[in-house]
Formats: sequence, structure tokens, C-alpha cells
Amino acid sequence: MKTLLAIGVALATFALGATAQAFCGFYVAKADSNLFNEASQVVLVRDDDRTVITMANDFEGDVEDFAMVIPVPTFIERGQINVADRALIEHLDAYTAPRLVEYFDPDPCAVYEKDRIMMMQSEMPAAADAEAARRGRAKSLGVTIEASYAVGEYDILILSAEESDGLITWLTENDYRIPRGAERVVGSYLRQDMRFFVAKVNLDRHETEGYSYLRPIQVAYESNKFMLPIRLGTLNAKGTQELYVYALTRSGRVETTNYRTVKLPSDVDVPEFVQGEFADFYRAMFERQTASNDNRAVFLEYAWDMAWCDPCAADPLSAEELRRLGVFWLNRQDERTRIAPSPAQDVFVTRLHVRYDSEHFPEDLVFQETGDRQNFQGRYVIRHPFEGPATCDISAYEEQVRERQDREAQQLANLTGWDIDDIRGKIRFAGGEPPVEEPWWKRLWD
Repeated sequence: MKTLLAIGVALATFALGATAQAFCGFYVAKADSNLFNEASQVVLVRDDDRTVITMANDFEGDVEDFAMVIPVPTFIERGQINVADRALIEHLDAYTAPRLVEYFDPDPCAVYEKDRIMMMQSEMPAAADAEAARRGRAKSLGVTIEASYAVGEYDILILSAEESDGLITWLTENDYRIPRGAERVVGSYLRQDMRFFVAKVNLDRHETEGYSYLRPIQVAYESNKFMLPIRLGTLNAKGTQELYVYALTRSGRVETTNYRTVKLPSDVDVPEFVQGEFADFYRAMFERQTASNDNRAVFLEYAWDMAWCDPCAADPLSAEELRRLGVFWLNRQDERTRIAPSPAQDVFVTRLHVRYDSEHFPEDLVFQETGDRQNFQGRYVIRHPFEGPATCDISAYEEQVRERQDREAQQLANLTGWDIDDIRGKIRFAGGEPPVEEPWWKRLWD
């Protein structure tokens, strides 16, 4: 049977233009979506009522078992559907990922400081008789097959229905496994006059295309609804799910209106050893932030004008790459005269990360554009003490470093919930052993 997949994080688990001014340092690690298992990714390009949505499929298994069912707010024509290059989303993910940067203390005996900056870089028609029978059965159940398309390796249907029972029956008869409780959720979408975008893999075309993976599906439409339907994806999900939304607009930052949008802690100094444990650090920090917000928040990880970055976890996307993601307002350039890819202009990116389940996220995600163009990134800093030969008395500097390292240990414990003694045990304290807090009773006697 085909496995029913739905959008959200459950999309597939269910089935350099300016000089850097803000800060400097070496980018040394990033927290991209690969840090989390079964993380789905959606790119939303939005301008006025026009939306282009690109959905990355993290489906694993036999491609003949893949299917996707997505509520959409309007009728979708063949020209509004495309298959995209997965590398575009991977590039956008790397560019917007929270990052770890490092600084090196200058020689405390020198009269100058030196900071370093590194800028990182055919459609095949279905048989007429079978199609007629399929449409006739659908009509008897109150289901209308409004359109049927072949796009790349996918066969796509646009469905509408009078009642959820009829739609569920039709999907079941056509070998889709329907999760328990789908009738109620499907019915709520039908009451909003939404249609259903249904995609499954055409095995012959998939083999002909020669891809070892399923390419992202891209859909463009016009609607005043700026939302992402996630409820179908929670019906038979195993535990919580991870969703990354990359929103590209002309106006500024994107936020959710029906859930709190919370900035992750940023610009925090952490101990040196975190460089080798950044993935563990970020997962622990994100989990603690999620719990402290009652598992109901959408987290802002990145918001930036895409004409530049500081520091760059990946090269900025070119204007051509962004056009392929659906940024339709960018002017095309003459490829024959362009010497190097130009940075994107007039594009603002927002990266949102949400961990959700049906209990804490009972509603679909609803978004709004804002005029806020203030830059933000999840950024974590390690500061390396000076380790060269000393040409003066550096005892005062060593004391400052020990105090700084103890603050870093306490901050790390607060962010992650890790044991403070374990953290101190991993720190190479400058000039000797880690500071030991004086017993409270000794302070009283002194």
C-alpha cells in the first residue's frame, strides 16, 4: 500500500556585497538540519499574496511506498508545479545554520590587538479507460479529480471533496494507508474550501530520471493565506518532529501569529571543548529551550539580509539559485557577461525551527511578514587564551582568563542542563586548577 505523507515536519518522515561590521571571528562549526533525525525542510517564498513553496522529502524506504497529501488553499495548475534541486535547500540550510565562531586572545604583553576575519565561504498520460474509471468512482464518493499532472518523477492529482468520509474512502481504495483520526482533520480543511495536492512516485519515470533520491516538490500559488498545514502529519507520527522553515521575502522577518516566535539564545561565550562537541551542545541547548517554553514555541535561528553575512557558514546564494527557489522578483542578469555570481539583493531570509506534536501544536502554522530587517543569528563563541611565550608578568591576565572560563562553564550549564562539575573537568584552566567556590560557612567565619 502507498503510505500517506503529510506536510509539516512530517512532510516526508510521515511516509559578498557589504563589509562585515557586526562582529568578526573564525566560523568553525554550524548546526545545520543534519543535527536532528527526521528533520523536514520547507522553503517559503512570499510576496503580497504570491507564495512559492519548496518541500524537501526526507522519505526513506521503497519509493513505490511514497505518497504526499498536502492541503492547499487554491486550485493548482500544471504550470504551477515543478521539481527542484535538493542542493538548493542544502545550500540555504548551510547558509542560515547557527554557527560556532572562535577568537584568539592577543599577546597580553603586546600593545596592540589583532582580530582575524574569515569570510566563508514529460509527461506520460494515464490510460484513458483507467482514468475514466478512477474519475467515475471518485465522483460517486463526492470527490472531484480537478487535475492530473506528470511532473518529473511524480504523478500529481488536485482533489476536492464534499465530505471527508468520501475522500478518505477514495484514498483508501487507491492504496493509501490513512492514519487514524484523519477524517476530523481532513473535514476541517474541507470546511475552509481547501483542496488536496496528492503526489506519488511514477516508478518508470523515476528510473528514467536516474536520481537516487526524491527531488523536492515546488508549488506556486496565489492566496491571502500564508500558512503551513502540519496537522495531518501528526496523526501517525512517532513522537515529536523537527521542521525547518526558510522564509524568503522582500519586506523583512517572518514570524508565526498563532504560536510564540522566540529568539534562541545567541552571542554566548562557551568553553573551548564545545568546538569538539558542538552538535551535542546545540541539541541539548535546543531541547532545554523547547522545554522552558512549554514545548509550544517556534524558534528563530537566523534572520538576515541576503546580500551579505558575517561570519558566513556557507557562501551566499546567488541570484540564480534564489530564482530557482521561486524568488520571482529578482531581475535576471546576462549570464554571458557576469564574471562571478552576484549576491542576492532585496531578499531577506528567516530561518524558523520548530519541534512539534499534536498535543502542543493543535493548529497549523500561520505566518505573517514584518518590516523588521534587524539581523539575527544563533551564534556561539569560543575564546582561546594566549598560549605563546610571555615576555612580561601575565598573572593578572591568567586570573582574568580563569574568571572568564568559570563564567563560560556556568553559562554552558544554564544553557544545556549539563553538570557544572563535568563541564569544569573538561576545561583547561589558565595557570592552574579550576576555581573552587569557598564554602558558605568559611565566608561566615571570615
